Amino acid sequence: MTSLSEFFGADSPLRGLLPGYQPRAGQAWMAESIAEAIANRNRLVIEAGTGTGKTFAYLLPALQSGARTIISTGTKALQDQLYHRDLPLLGKAVGRPVRCALLKGRANYLCLQRLEQVDEVPRDLADDLRQVREWRHRTVSGDRAELGDVAEDSAIWPLVTSTTDNCLGQSCPRFSDCHVAKARREAQEADLVVVNHHLLLADLAMKEAGFVEFLPGADAVILDEAHQVPDLAVQFFGVSLGNREIERLADDIVAATLGSADAAFRRRIDRVVTALREWRVQSPRDEGRHELAPLMPGLRPALDELRAALAALADGLDVLGEAGADVGKAEQQLQACGERLALLVDEDSWDGLRWLEVGARSVRLHLTPLDVSTNLNAMMSNAGQAWVLTSATLAVGEDFSHFTSRMGLDGVTALTFPSPYAVAENSLVYLPSGLPAPSARGYTEEMLAAVAPLLDMTAGGIFLLFTSHRALNLARAWFRAQRKILGSRKLLAQGTMPRDELLRRFRRQGNAVLLGTSSFWEGVDVRGRALTVVAIDKLPFTSPGDPLLMARLEFLRRNGGNGFTDHQLPQAVLALKQGIGRLLRDERDYGVIVLCDPRVTGKSYGKTFLRAIEPMPTTRSLADVAAFFERHEDEEAIA
Repeated sequence: MTSLSEFFGADSPLRGLLPGYQPRAGQAWMAESIAEAIANRNRLVIEAGTGTGKTFAYLLPALQSGARTIISTGTKALQDQLYHRDLPLLGKAVGRPVRCALLKGRANYLCLQRLEQVDEVPRDLADDLRQVREWRHRTVSGDRAELGDVAEDSAIWPLVTSTTDNCLGQSCPRFSDCHVAKARREAQEADLVVVNHHLLLADLAMKEAGFVEFLPGADAVILDEAHQVPDLAVQFFGVSLGNREIERLADDIVAATLGSADAAFRRRIDRVVTALREWRVQSPRDEGRHELAPLMPGLRPALDELRAALAALADGLDVLGEAGADVGKAEQQLQACGERLALLVDEDSWDGLRWLEVGARSVRLHLTPLDVSTNLNAMMSNAGQAWVLTSATLAVGEDFSHFTSRMGLDGVTALTFPSPYAVAENSLVYLPSGLPAPSARGYTEEMLAAVAPLLDMTAGGIFLLFTSHRALNLARAWFRAQRKILGSRKLLAQGTMPRDELLRRFRRQGNAVLLGTSSFWEGVDVRGRALTVVAIDKLPFTSPGDPLLMARLEFLRRNGGNGFTDHQLPQAVLALKQGIGRLLRDERDYGVIVLCDPRVTGKSYGKTFLRAIEPMPTTRSLADVAAFFERHEDEEAIA
């Protein structure tokens, strides 16, 4: 067996499989640390900077160990990359196939039973339905990621996939052909299973069956993009209920009771639909998250009526119980919805924060636990398992305590492997002078005016990352009004097309300006001259009114902590590191970070942010920025 240091050395078998392969400082050391943790069944936390090669650094020791391993990723896209690209390539490199399985949540798999029940759909979904019906005869896995021609957010998918609530299980007529059951059987038999955090946490919270039963049998669990886990866990270990799932349930009941429902039964369904409509009417108009307590006087009549309507519909279904398995399942769902609703509106039932989420066409009640560290610690407490948690952003400077405390990890070994790229030479942080406070009227326009000169200094593309959709929309209007500033550059904005398509166009253009928020702060990989500037409008502090933040701050207050220094500041530092991490994605990349928020230099806590992004040098001189680009573009021309 090739040693890890040899495998990641100058004569690595990867050299002939990966174009441009080069040994990376720290990769072998990281792999050896993981191999030791797996062998000794220890828990290990690793921050691995961009370019470390952390994916292969955890895959290879997992494969060589012979340990049954579960790898959980932050996104389904990374999950697919691991399974379809990285693992097959590594199998070739080590000279033996790897028995792997890919497992996603059931909503990612075609449900043959529900597809057969779909009859008529709105005209705008007819083509999507036709493509799904044709694809069903070609697919082996049933994984909807195969069907790229149907949009991920198409309204056809909820009609042809199942949920825990509406799945008929072994009583389903198509169970022998079930794609979900097949994927789970393959996972049971595999040496290495690739899942995602959503599935892992949903199962651990007992909201999904089938995966949690073999988690205890794994020898090692590796969490990639582990920084996402604490916030995701808060959602999964809470309780929620929304109008959309009740509406889908009502639609399923209508379909299941065709031919057996009388006028009185249809009135029970209408009563539920009317109650849902009233809930939405009485909810705030502003989209976003709202604390529930002050809203309850206005919402309680509608929610009480909804509980009564759900109970009445369940009673009506009980009478139709002989109509089939679908009806029996729907009755269970109605009862479960009623129980969740009772818990969500009873302020004395559970110690957590209650809040309301308002979307463009949806409302959803949430009950969020104040702390999930105990739940997560319990998840990792099997003495026979190794746990490796890795990401590019886990530490504030050298301090991992913010992350480890939220994960319930005490006394865990934590290692840092910096990026092997020449960060100090290939990057520069520009701190514009003279900007007003971020809360000032007209701040976004002034921030954009400070960034605009850089468009004449580089031929490359520019990301502008915003901390709110409002600021992004202001920026989009500003650029439209200042067309001459853009010149020949294309303006691309989040929300105008799917995220992946935006990024494809941005890479293809090579010099475009892309406006993004939220999801664009992480998981975006643009290499070369297509991205040479990342401009950030404000330090990414979470809004003080955000219910998830309020729950965490309340927990810290009760335990004698300081909400700002113990949570808000380190959380913002880690988010900033994620945004800045978009810039250098290859050893030849170079570029400038424009950090516009004047609090970086005007507030004492600003030093914490600047220390966290070292060794990137900083400047307040626009002339330094121009000289930086001139030097690198000259070097690029010579090369």
